[in-house]
Amino acid sequence: LDNVILLLQEPGLNETSRNQRSALFFLSLLCYCTTILVNVSLILIIIFDKALHEPMYILLCAFCINALYGTAGFYPKFLWDLLSPVHVISYSGCLLQAQLLYSFACSDLSILALMAYDRYLAICRPLEYHCVMSVQRVIKLACSFWLTSFFIVAVNIFLTSRLKLCSPYINRLFCVNLVIVSLSCIPKETATNSIIANITIIIYILHGFFIVWSYMYIIKRCYNSIENRAKFMQTCVPHLISLCTFFLTILIEIVNDRLGSKELPQPLKNFIAIEVLVIPPLMNPLIYGFKLTKVRNRIIDFVTFKFKSI
Repeated sequence: LDNVILLLQEPGLNETSRNQRSALFFLSLLCYCTTILVNVSLILIIIFDKALHEPMYILLCAFCINALYGTAGFYPKFLWDLLSPVHVISYSGCLLQAQLLYSFACSDLSILALMAYDRYLAICRPLEYHCVMSVQRVIKLACSFWLTSFFIVAVNIFLTSRLKLCSPYINRLFCVNLVIVSLSCIPKETATNSIIANITIIIYILHGFFIVWSYMYIIKRCYNSIENRAKFMQTCVPHLISLCTFFLTILIEIVNDRLGSKELPQPLKNFIAIEVLVIPPLMNPLIYGFKLTKVRNRIIDFVTFKFKSI
């Protein structure tokens, strides 16, 4: 099945009526357009305002760019399937979608780890901060982390592409590497895939431990300092909310993949499957936009200027 057209079963969608599909299409389209709008707005605010050319805001810009990258791997195909009576995707297209979605998730965690390190230096080692975290260095680190994540995922996807498949049916809303591997004709051939996948999981679990370690030091440093507590509430709380949202959505997705209950309603299963691609990319720019004072002020200034010009 090297060049076959894979059939996306898309559980729950095949049974929906035309009116329900139309409503879901417009809701999904609205969600995607809003996601693009809030992320692009935040990116442009940071790029064009020189006062925001600081490491923390550069990382936020990278975070938003990665959100656009990840959602581009999901929404267009999903929206097309909602309008189409037949849900198919080429094998190469399926592998490409898995590459985009997995590298998006891995890059998100890498950027969150870099954000945690940035906050650790700013609060715990303020005298060293500007020497270590320059704007140019942050840009290089963000790019190298993204490329590393892309390469690690590409290795996994390449190993999957070598497998001979015995079934063209994918019982998911989108292509997932784990599901593609499960379609292999010879289970023994997937041993290498499992080893590399486990190594990848360990690498990104270590990212999570690093984030926890950073915040342990930050909280310890802020405990007895009113100034640091104020800085923590202003700059770290949005980051912690993003972290909690990311980890919660990933955890629910993993639990659903490994221990998914057949008793759960299919719409709930579908929402669990796509939440990591819907909630964080939409919510993170809003959280940062409203919480970070400099960004919020720029948004208020822009909106006020527009109203005055009208």
